[in-house]
Amino acid sequence: MSDPNLDLKLFGLNAKQGRWLLIPMGMIVLLCLGSVYSWSIFRKPLETQLNISATESLLPYTIGLLFYSIFMPIAGFLIPKIGARVMTATGGLIVGLGYILASFAPNITLITLSYGVIAGAGVGIAYGVPMAVVARWFPDKKGLAVGLTIIGFGLSPLITAPLASQLIISYGISITLRVLGIAFILIILAMSITLKFPPAHWNPSPLSTRKDSIQEIRNYTPMLKSPSFYGLWFCYAIGALVGLTAIGISSPVGVEIIQINPEFAARSVSLFALFNGISRPLFGWLTDRFQPRQVAIASYTIILVACILMISAQAREILTYLIAFCLFWFCLGGWLAMAPTMTLKFFNPDNYAQNYGIVFTAYGVGALVGTVFVGQIRDLFGSYTYGFYIMGVLAIVGIFIAQFTLKNRNQC
Repeated sequence: MSDPNLDLKLFGLNAKQGRWLLIPMGMIVLLCLGSVYSWSIFRKPLETQLNISATESLLPYTIGLLFYSIFMPIAGFLIPKIGARVMTATGGLIVGLGYILASFAPNITLITLSYGVIAGAGVGIAYGVPMAVVARWFPDKKGLAVGLTIIGFGLSPLITAPLASQLIISYGISITLRVLGIAFILIILAMSITLKFPPAHWNPSPLSTRKDSIQEIRNYTPMLKSPSFYGLWFCYAIGALVGLTAIGISSPVGVEIIQINPEFAARSVSLFALFNGISRPLFGWLTDRFQPRQVAIASYTIILVACILMISAQAREILTYLIAFCLFWFCLGGWLAMAPTMTLKFFNPDNYAQNYGIVFTAYGVGALVGTVFVGQIRDLFGSYTYGFYIMGVLAIVGIFIAQFTLKNRNQC
C-alpha cells in the first residue's frame, strides 16, 4: 500500500524528493544570518575611524550574540503559531534593518544598538526556522538534515568576510553595512517563500513505521522534567563557551603567542571557518548513528587535545596553532549540530522549535561568559595561554556530565 504523504507536492516533486531542496534554501538563509561571525572584519576600520578601543569595537558582536540567544527561544514558541514563512521574513527584515541603521550610526553606542540589539534579535528570530522545517521533513535523517542546513551559518565567514573586506576597502564601512543589509533583506525574503512545514505526522517511511514513530512520540515526558535536558544544557554551554572563546581570540593568539603577522592570522580565520562548517553535517550524522554521550565525549576529547597543543605552543610553531584552532572551530560547529539533533532525539519532535529555543539559551550563556572571561584572563595574566588551562578543565567537566546525563533516552 502506498503512503498518501508521498502524493504531496513540494517544489513540483513528490514530497520525499522535494524535501531535499529545503536544505539549500535553509542553508542560504543561515549563510546570511551567519555574517555575524564576520564582525572582526569591521573592528580595525571602526577603531581607526571612531578612535575607539578594541574592547569597544567588540561590543556590537557581543551584544549581537546576546540578543541572538535571547530571541531564539522566544521565536521558538512563536514559529508554530505564526508559521515558518512569516517568521523567516520577519527575522530577515529586522536583520537587514539593523545593518542599515548601523550604516548611519555616528558612534559605537548607536552601532551597538542597531547592529547588536536589532540585527542580533533578527538573527535569533530567523535562525531556528530552517532547522525546525527540515527536522520535521526529515524524521528519518534528523541529524544529517539539520547538520547540512546549518552548514550555511558556519561557512558564512568564507563568503561574507572577504566580501565585506573588499567593500570596506572600496566604499567604506557605512556603504558596506548598507549594501549587506539590503542584500540580506532581499535574499531572506526570497528564501522565506520556500519554507513550510509538512502535514501533521509526516513520515517518508511506510505506514507501519509511522505508527511506531507516533507511539514513540507519545512516550516522551516533558523536557524540563528530564535529567537529559539539564545535562544537554550544561554540555552545550561548555561547548559554546570554549568555541566562541576560541573564535574571539583566534587572530590575537596567532599574533601574540605564535608571533605570526596579522595578515596571516586574519587569513587563517577562513581555514578555521571551513572546519567550523564541515563539522556540522558530520556531527549531525554521528549523532544519528551513535549514542549522544559518545559523540559529546569525542567532542570534548578533541577540545582537550587542542588545549594541550596551545598550552605547549611556542613562538613560530605555526602548524601547532593552525591544528589547535581548526579543532576548536571544528568542535563549536559540531555542538551547533549536536545540540539540535539531541533535542530531536531526546524530546518530542513536534515541540522541537520550542524545545530547542530553551536549549539554545545555553549558547547565549556560553557566548556571554566566554567573550567576557577571555579578555579578563588576558588583562589579569598578560597572556591568553592561561585561558587554555580553564578551557581544558571545562572539557573534562563536560566529559563527566555527558557520561552520566546523556545516556538514557527512555527518561526523556
